[in-house]
Amino acid sequence: MFSHLIPDPQATAAPAAQADARQRFLKLLHTALQDGSFVKLLLSKYSGPQPQLERLTLRPVQLRGEAALSLLWRYQTKDITKNLAVPEALAEVEALLGAEFQNAHLQTQSHEVQLAFSRKGRPSLRVGRSAEPAPLHAQAQAQGHDKEKQRYLELDRPFWRDLGVTHAVRRGGEDELQLVPAMSRKWKQINKFIEIFAAALKNSGLAESPDVHVADFGSGKGYLTFAMHDWLRAQGKQAQVTGVELREDMVRLCNEAARRHGMEGLRFDQGDVRSYTPLRLDVMIALHACDIATDYAIHFGLRTGARVIMCSPCCHKQIRPQMQMPAQLRPLLQHGIHLGQEAEMVTDSLRALLLESQGYETQVFEFVALEHTSKNKMILAVKRPQPLSAARRAELLTQIAEVKAFYGLREQCLETLLAA
Repeated sequence: MFSHLIPDPQATAAPAAQADARQRFLKLLHTALQDGSFVKLLLSKYSGPQPQLERLTLRPVQLRGEAALSLLWRYQTKDITKNLAVPEALAEVEALLGAEFQNAHLQTQSHEVQLAFSRKGRPSLRVGRSAEPAPLHAQAQAQGHDKEKQRYLELDRPFWRDLGVTHAVRRGGEDELQLVPAMSRKWKQINKFIEIFAAALKNSGLAESPDVHVADFGSGKGYLTFAMHDWLRAQGKQAQVTGVELREDMVRLCNEAARRHGMEGLRFDQGDVRSYTPLRLDVMIALHACDIATDYAIHFGLRTGARVIMCSPCCHKQIRPQMQMPAQLRPLLQHGIHLGQEAEMVTDSLRALLLESQGYETQVFEFVALEHTSKNKMILAVKRPQPLSAARRAELLTQIAEVKAFYGLREQCLETLLAA
């Protein structure tokens, strides 16, 4: 995958005391990049001129279809990410190895390689087999499977600790961030969301855009907001991601974390979907907005011309008291639980039909398993490249009217907002 981009490490001179182990390590790194087995490179034990710098991590990424390496510089108070072409990144590693960083840990799909420099600058090399299989994202990168690569999120990103997703565990003399066990379900939800988000961007054409503007309404503690920003930046995009939240304490917490880690283009505003007005919006997110708040969020996305609208509805109070049970369905809907499920289905089906009538390709589906959360339904709408025909729009509006008539519904919030 990287072979045509990689300079030969033998062509780079090294001090005699370091030539053997250091050059063997660089050769192994060269081979891992060449055969596609490279997973991660970590440089640690920093002894250079920047007192707050702790470590440097390199991972493979794709930038506009080209193989590259993402360099994450971790400081005590912030992170800085640079995406470099492979030759530039390797030149940086070679300059730092043994000079400013005294330890290097190379992880491939099959091996782990450790390079350590003594106080006198003498290198030693250890090579062993990986204790566990390479992560799925690494296998996907080796095989060119963009979907798996794009959906992967890094647990060692320091902001996850601020949000309570990870905690520090001391291992080998260093702190290692690990998933808080109680957050395992949330972590699966976040990863699944990013997988769907990535596919939606690709289908909308936004994957080709150098910048993407996202608004996350009801952002709460910011899990998805941080995840989207981090993933978009890893793809080389100048992402502008805004979390909009009513609770002032949540806004303050998230903004402090974003500033602490130098996350440019990420901010949190206190506000409401009914009054918030961004300058530009490409993607509108609203997860678990209660009852008609979901309708207001969808309407906001439509008004601003968002190319992607993603909603996970919560509560369906407006439709249920209006529903008049057709005679054929009374034996089925006499039970409260069935009536509630029917109201939910009717509400979200009407929302999907209304979105389609506005020129969006719309899907309603389960985005995470019920075992992880009961709020597991997603309405995903991607703007069609071509306008909807008048005949198709008329057909959709007829279907909406027929559903309302069948259940005796007087009003549905999104339809009312669109008619205003």
